[in-house]
Amino acid sequence: MKAESESKPSVADVIQVDVIIVGAGLSGISAAYHLNKHCPEKTYLIVEARDSLGGTWDFFRYPGVRSDSDMYTLGYSFEPWTGGKMFSDGPSIREYIRRTADKYDITKNILFGRKVQRASWSSTDARWTIEVESQESKKPAYYSCNFIFSCSGYYDYEQAYQPAFESSDDFEGEFFHSQFWPKGLDYKDKEVVVIGSGATAVTIVPAIAESTKHITMLQRSPTYILPAPDTDIVARYLGPLLPEKVLHAINRWKYIVLVTWVLKISKWRPEFVKKALRRAARQVLGSHYDVDTHFKPNYQPWDQRLCADPDGLFYRAIADGEASVVTDHIDKFISTGIKLKSGETLNADIIVSATGLKLVALGGIDISVDQAPFTTGESFSYKGMMFSGLPNFVQCFGYAQAGSYTLKVDLTCQYACRLINLMDSKRYNYCVPENEDPNMEVEDMLSVLSSGYVRRSVHLFPKVGKRAPWKRNENYFLDLLETRFSPVEEEGLVFHRASDASAGS
Repeated sequence: MKAESESKPSVADVIQVDVIIVGAGLSGISAAYHLNKHCPEKTYLIVEARDSLGGTWDFFRYPGVRSDSDMYTLGYSFEPWTGGKMFSDGPSIREYIRRTADKYDITKNILFGRKVQRASWSSTDARWTIEVESQESKKPAYYSCNFIFSCSGYYDYEQAYQPAFESSDDFEGEFFHSQFWPKGLDYKDKEVVVIGSGATAVTIVPAIAESTKHITMLQRSPTYILPAPDTDIVARYLGPLLPEKVLHAINRWKYIVLVTWVLKISKWRPEFVKKALRRAARQVLGSHYDVDTHFKPNYQPWDQRLCADPDGLFYRAIADGEASVVTDHIDKFISTGIKLKSGETLNADIIVSATGLKLVALGGIDISVDQAPFTTGESFSYKGMMFSGLPNFVQCFGYAQAGSYTLKVDLTCQYACRLINLMDSKRYNYCVPENEDPNMEVEDMLSVLSSGYVRRSVHLFPKVGKRAPWKRNENYFLDLLETRFSPVEEEGLVFHRASDASAGS
């Protein structure tokens, strides 16, 4: 990322705190909770670009938007999820985040409508200077802190991935990307085509199928879809008998183990998993349905994330005739819909492009270290949460495969608090990961996934090594050992005192 040169604000104009948290979504509220609990003497602010908290769960508003992970692990370890459903809808998750922030007295520390534009680190001062722009007035304000928690996620809210479809302007109906779903869109008794086969398309189709005249999911290639119960059996039968926290702990560990085991089986016995997934599809769709054409992907299970299908509603919509799947390539748009390479035409009143997201590293912030621009793609990931050459900076970045986003975030926040407390106890002013092995084998941080939106963005993210601490684990149990129980002072992490930097200058 490139930093822009600018005049340094006067000290009187800079608001001083100990920690800045960027983003008030799931991870931002988690970071604040852990700071309150483990570093109670630290002052902090959460800087949120939007006018409300919730992050992804406040931004995405397409019909049926929901979690793709079970809520017992997507929810916080410290605040039991009691919403009932395993795969909760976006508004319920947003309310859960809001309720948690209020309960733990976090909301008062959130600055809404403020976007972090750039952050500049000074080793001499051992401080970050952060420029924050008001979304309303567009005027900058300046903050100074010793430590940054980046909790802004990795989705680009301003742009989505939109392929250039030939003659799309010829279409006379409504055409838009699912990321920017029009408020109040009337799809009742309309012919709808959803382009895409990922989690968004699999969510939208059953959510509106009953209201449309017909809805078609148009895909170039199939995706693995896993029908799963939307109600947990333990919660259903033991919930009324167990204390809330006990039930939460049992289910949380149950799904951590289950997802870890499913991932391992998918790697060890991929053919077994493929057959099991197609068999699950046939049980709902019927033996007459051409499962192998529409639901037999050309990649291995978990090379891309499995799409959850709560209670099999996606497959049921197809079996009931309310929805259909077409596997083909788009030739061009026409006035009444889409002409396919096969020669078939799909008529449509509404076309939804659910073609993927764009990723952005560190929220798109311009970062400099001692006046030199910092480029994330040229750095190495340290324990999947820090970056070589970037002082006093922790990034909350969830799992790509090994479980829900929040599982990794929870461990990251606890580790960051251990790190801050250790620096205080030993009078260190800052620390920075440093890779001193020029021959270390490296790979892309997100190489475990082959999804298009991931492959298009790998250059934006740091590289990872093939050994600790530069290796990114996709294993909760290994991360638990590394972040909770291993020493904070270990290979690759160098600690400094500000006086040392002053003496060397």
